[in-house]
This record gives sequence, structure tokens and C-alpha cells, in this order.
Amino acid sequence: MKNIVRVINLVHRLVELIARGFFLLVAYISGPAECQPCITDLTLMHSASALALKIRNRQLSSEEVVKSYITRINEIQPILNCVCETRFEEALKEAKKCDELLKVLNGPSADVLAKDKPFFGVPFTTKDCIAVEGMKQTAGLVARKNYRADKDSEGVKLMRLAGGIPIATTNVSELAMWWESTNRIYGTSRNPYNTRHIVGGSSGGEGCLLAAAGSPCGIGSDIGGSIRMPSFFNGIFGHKPSKGIVSNDGQYPSAETEDQEQLLALGPMCRFAQDLAPMLQVMAHKNADMLNLQIKVDVSKLKIYYMEDDGGQLLVSTVDHEIKESMRRVVQFFKKAHNVKAKKVNIRNFKKSLALWFACMATEPGKDFAYEMANRKGRVNVLLEWLKFITFCSDHTLSALVTSSFETFNVQYGSETANKLKEECKELQQEFKDMLGDDGVFLYPTHPTAAPMHYESFVKPFNFSYTGIINVLGLPATACPLGLNKQGLPIGIQVVGGLYQDRNTLAVAEELQRAFGGWVPPEIAE
Repeated sequence: MKNIVRVINLVHRLVELIARGFFLLVAYISGPAECQPCITDLTLMHSASALALKIRNRQLSSEEVVKSYITRINEIQPILNCVCETRFEEALKEAKKCDELLKVLNGPSADVLAKDKPFFGVPFTTKDCIAVEGMKQTAGLVARKNYRADKDSEGVKLMRLAGGIPIATTNVSELAMWWESTNRIYGTSRNPYNTRHIVGGSSGGEGCLLAAAGSPCGIGSDIGGSIRMPSFFNGIFGHKPSKGIVSNDGQYPSAETEDQEQLLALGPMCRFAQDLAPMLQVMAHKNADMLNLQIKVDVSKLKIYYMEDDGGQLLVSTVDHEIKESMRRVVQFFKKAHNVKAKKVNIRNFKKSLALWFACMATEPGKDFAYEMANRKGRVNVLLEWLKFITFCSDHTLSALVTSSFETFNVQYGSETANKLKEECKELQQEFKDMLGDDGVFLYPTHPTAAPMHYESFVKPFNFSYTGIINVLGLPATACPLGLNKQGLPIGIQVVGGLYQDRNTLAVAEELQRAFGGWVPPEIAE
């Protein structure tokens, strides 16, 4: 059996190499890639927390900040295509109200804002799947192209209550179920470091906009890596919280089963690690006390475990050498800077990551992806949609058709196989509980390669398994950038913690930012 897996993986690797050669040839013929414009406004270089402080201290006005980001979005959108819809006029009005309120406050009153409204006057964005009152919530589905949310999602509502001002929604993959952000309504988003490459999905537009300094912070959602993969591909920080901590209310598509609800998590995305904990504190709301985010973490007291790859899973790419090297640099850093010796482990069931994730994603008969493609009003005829697709008449993307077709071969809901796999999920969860406790973190690749070229994901569709398995575990995980590879594309790792020990992964993220630089900004005009 092992030999068969090796042969299949060798063939798959050969297909990957041929596909990469083809895409490189197409790119060469089509001309040079575009780059994001340089930054001319230094307001864009502040963290969300720093902006909030400057607004409270009246060093910057909220209106000035919002205008800076509006200008930046208008600069990058024609090149990167990461924004779906804007609310610039409304945002400016809300910013002016913030500034007017500050004029009548002084001293202690302004200090209260820091506690009750930590993002007072700060703009933020969110992916199109997460509802913002009055704005379109299409989930990239043509059948929903005119649908507008009648109320805020819980995450957006809480950020508003904390003083944040939503300014735009960002692009996603169709129905949030592929790891390239493209759909028939808004088109394809392009990587800010090289527009020939993808931004990830499904929170890909969000990751792209943040990396290009088009927003100080944003909200993403993650059911199999949809926060962490875009964060990795775009070189920013993103956090998938512990299961059940942040409300999923207002996300579309919503979870269909209890297992899916446990996989799905809304969380913060940002350029600066120090913004993660304040955002999570706000979004967790009544559950925030479970996380003890205010307790300072001494990283020198943490236990660190790591794996450089999944052990050779079927049809999953091998981990790039540069990503493994970045992992080793992190291990060496903790040894030299904090006298913490990381332990290399071998989690054998990680070879089953895909099977375990698919078992948890299985739905009742009639509630499959074809049902989602019909906007939960019946089911589309997948064969007919394929015929329409090849004649350029389909409203659906290739990724959606591939997903719906593959589902036929998936583990069936309630089957003996599915139940057996779910039992293995529980065993794996217990293994991590025993290993991490409340003071351990696990370092693992976020993805086996840097951002692929557009459409290349169809040759390696299962690479999301590196993030998907962490959703199965229900554990907190923070995607941390570690610079650029030789091709100028972001790389990094994810830091996984014990259940409800989010503060440990966030503390490690801040430490890695200090040690390795974090987000790499575009060129800054002098």
C-alpha cells in the first residue's frame, strides 16, 4: 500500500511540474505581472490599535483615516480586484460623528473610549459572506447577486459597538468553498505581490486588501483554512479562534450540521500581530472571559512542538524547502532567544487529514453542494451545468462544478465509514489535548507551497488539508508571515494552541513579528 501511495504521489508531482511549466509559459506570453502601487500616505502604515489611539488623542481625525483608506482602495482595486462593494459615503459620515463626539469629550471620558470602544473611529472591512446591514451578501453566487443583508452579522455588530466603521466588503470564492477567490459576479482577485498568483480563499479578497494596505483590519471566516490560507498567501496575520468562541451568526452559507458548526469560525485578519487580541476580545464578546486574553504570556515558559509536513498524504503537494527552512529558523530562534527547545513530533493521523475533514463536512441527503449552488432552493442539475459551462453559458465557476461533482465520491452522512472517521477525530483531539495542555503550541505549515498561479489549484486541490485538519481539532490557530521566498511571494507557518488557549498562539505571533518582521509592505514613496 505504501508503494502505491508513493507512485501516485510521484505521478501527481510530475503533473504539478508540467502544469507549473504551462502556467509559466502562458504568463511569459501574456507579459509582465502588475504590482500594487507604492504607499504615499504614511497613515496606512499604522496598526489598527495605533490608529485608535491617535484618533482618541486627536493626533489624527477619524475622517482623515477613512479618507486615506478610501484613496488607497481606489488605487489598488483596478489592479487587484479584491473589493466587492463599498460604503464610502456612509463611512465618512460615521467618521465625522466620531470626530464631533471627541470634541465634547475630555480626559477621563476619552479614556473610557479606550476600554469600551477600542476601535473608535477606525475603518475595517469584511468578506462578502459576512453580513453588513444594507450591503450585498452574495457569497459569490449569481443567484444572490442582488441580495442585501437586512442586519449586521454578529461579528460586524460587535466591531461597530467597539467603534469600528465598516468601509467595504471583499471578494470570495463561490459559496466560500474553494481556495482561490473567483466568482461570476466580481471576477478573480490577484495577489498584491505578483498578480499572476492567487490570493487564496475563501477570505481571499480580505487577505489581499489588507496586504495591500487597503484596510487596517478585517473579519474573515474559516471552515477549512479560509482565514489562514489567504493570510499565508498574502503575508499577513490571521487567527482562527477556538471552536464556539466567536458567533457564526450572519455568515452565509451557514453551517448545515453541528459538525460544520464546530468547524466554522469567524476571526480577525490584520497586518500587525498586536491587533489580533483586541479584535478577538471584541468578537468573542461574552465568551471572551474563557480566553483570558489580558493575561500576559511568557513565551519562554511555553512548550513547543512541530512537524515540517503531514508525513506524505495522498495527492497533497510536498512542502516547499523554503517553508521548511522558515520553520527551522523559528525553532532555532526560540532555542537561542528563549532557551526553549522545540520537540519534533509525528502525528500519524495527519495522513488522514482529508478523510477526517470530509467526514465532518458531510451533510444530509439533499443538502449537498448542488443544493447550495441553487441558493438553497432545490438543487442544480450538475450535469446540465457542466454542459452550460463548456458552452460559456453557466452562472457557476469551474471550482463550484468540480466541488459538486467530487461530492458524489465523498463519505456519506451517517454512514459507518463516516462514524468511524469521527471517532478517529475524537482520538486525535484527545492526543492534542494531552500534548498541548494549557501551555503548549504546535508549529505546522499553513500550506505546502507559496501562492500558486491562477487556476493552478485545480492540479493540487487537496493542499488545504494542512489547515483543514486544525478545524477538525477545533483548536485556535494563528497564521504568521515569515517574509518572502526567492520568488517574492509570502511564506510563513501556523501556530496551533490548546482549546481556549488562543492567547498562547497570539503571543507567539507577536514574538515572531518582532523576530522576523511580519508583514512586508509594498514600496513606500519618499
